[in-house]
Amino acid sequence: MDNSIPTQLRFPASAGFTIRAEFDGGAMSSDFGAVLLRGIDLQIGLIPRLVSAIHDKRHASYIDHPLAGLLRQRIFQTASGYADGNDANTLRRDPLFKLAVGRAPLDEGNDLASGPTLSRLENNVSRKDICRLARSFVEAFIASYADAPAVIVLDMDHSEDATHGQQELAFYNHHYGNHCYLPLFLFEGLSGKLITAVLRPGKRPTGKENAAIIKRVLRLLRQAWPETHIILRGDGHFSNPELMVLCESGPYLDFLFGLAGNKVLSPKAEPLLEKARALHQTQCANAQRLGNPEPAATRLYDDIEYRAGSWPKAYRVVARPR
Repeated sequence: MDNSIPTQLRFPASAGFTIRAEFDGGAMSSDFGAVLLRGIDLQIGLIPRLVSAIHDKRHASYIDHPLAGLLRQRIFQTASGYADGNDANTLRRDPLFKLAVGRAPLDEGNDLASGPTLSRLENNVSRKDICRLARSFVEAFIASYADAPAVIVLDMDHSEDATHGQQELAFYNHHYGNHCYLPLFLFEGLSGKLITAVLRPGKRPTGKENAAIIKRVLRLLRQAWPETHIILRGDGHFSNPELMVLCESGPYLDFLFGLAGNKVLSPKAEPLLEKARALHQTQCANAQRLGNPEPAATRLYDDIEYRAGSWPKAYRVVARPR
């Protein structure tokens, strides 16, 4: 017998039951991940934070499913690959999902919420609730550190969330070629931790919108870590003056943005490009002489002082020929 395989795993108790996993046969389930997710949430306390962010307007006399249970069910089902809310109509009787939410797995009459119940929850969340939810993610990120980090990299990126109906604020995005939302995700670049996420329309954001979101996040981070060096990092559509001005507003704050070439900037990089072409030709000749199928890669960099008309001042641009 392979001693590296444990004979039994123990998990946090739920609904008065002890939970153990064994590897010697018996009934198997592909949805055991929900129980693992419950154990993780008991450690990090994310769902209680989300519950406190939502104002539950339902009358207590008519509630069969507490808000915490609804969030656990929806989040665990989505994380397990059941993103469609209608999947709850079948999974509401799944014993492992019931166990993960905190209900007895085999008792009848204690099924989880149906798809329409989850749909009502999602449609009743207000704009203020959504703002508090985004704040809860930032607070959970801060709580994940025992001590203030010396430096964090705030990676900013928008990602396509395709829509397939007439959802409000779903727009056609030419870059992705379909109708979608374009949520903003913020991750910490060194650890990979999620900082927060903001659901937004499918159109390209303006610099003013980006700055308004990042300003709120920075305020929370600064309250917890006044001396942590924060670096904002993003691709070309974050290189707008509003974010640059924001980075000039306080200490320990820098930015690193992608920047596309243009009729002013590209000529400034031409000397470096000519040097790269000459080096590439030399490497091709050397590779052919030595019988190598591919020449060595050509990588050159240079510093350029550049200021667009809308920028508050000139900044250092690192040029890299492709």
